[in-house]
Amino acid sequence: MTDTRLMHTVGVRAMEWLWAHRDGFRLEPDVDPEIGFLERFKPVGELALICKVLLREGVAGARQAQLARQLVDHIWRETLDGGRMLVRGQRTEPLSPIPAEVYLPYKELGYSQPEVERATVLNHRLDSWLFFDATPTRRLGLSAFQRRFGLRPVQPPEAEALALTWLEHTPEPWTVEGRIGYDITHTVFHLTDWGENPDGLPPRLADYLATWLPAWLDDWLDLERWDLLGELLVVDACLPRPTFDERAWEGFAAAQQPDGAMPALRTMPDGDPDEVFDVVYHPTLVAAFASALATSRAFSELTRAAS
Repeated sequence: MTDTRLMHTVGVRAMEWLWAHRDGFRLEPDVDPEIGFLERFKPVGELALICKVLLREGVAGARQAQLARQLVDHIWRETLDGGRMLVRGQRTEPLSPIPAEVYLPYKELGYSQPEVERATVLNHRLDSWLFFDATPTRRLGLSAFQRRFGLRPVQPPEAEALALTWLEHTPEPWTVEGRIGYDITHTVFHLTDWGENPDGLPPRLADYLATWLPAWLDDWLDLERWDLLGELLVVDACLPRPTFDERAWEGFAAAQQPDGAMPALRTMPDGDPDEVFDVVYHPTLVAAFASALATSRAFSELTRAAS
């Protein structure tokens, strides 16, 4: 099994980079809505989600936990203007689920913006919500979001949404490429509530993943696809018996830069700092996610073995 210190250190360094580059989590209020005002909301929501995981798992050191809370506070106050930018986003695209999805992890962390909540409840009653054009994995994510938000009824039910995903049908494992790989990881994230409820992964799918995940880890490690490799390391931590693949973790940790940044593919990109941030922020968030969840599960496994 991978040394827990190595897994933990990856997360510490990632959080340091995210804090140092917190201004990269920016919105573009003056952009033409037709070209995507809500596009910049995605990083903001992902940051809150990963910080929530880190604080939830309770394996962060004092400095790491402090940075997670400071990051969320900074983004809520400065970037989202106390949630008012989410209200603006909802008014710009009234039927988009993005503002409410971004809001949810902040709500779960104790922040409040009543106008977003009222709009979310109202929109959930519309046929447009049910027929929102989405891929099967995205549809599963929307169903999981409704349940976490407390919206009833969940439309479509999660079991119905799961039935349309790639993973549910356990197809030929050698057909997995990048897009399918991300569909697999996010199906697992939605079923387990981002690692909080590993029992949400049906045993049949857990068995399939336990069989084939080692081969996929080898593939993406050899390809130096660090972003997807990190997400697959999260999937491993969600399984009933994680492997904490030593070769994959050592390669992943070696790819991390001295300042904590994680490249998405092979090596760090060059260029304008904002453009570099847009390429690197996601794999660095994934590094923090994988570190928190794997370290927590590893401690649980060690405790179980000792008892």
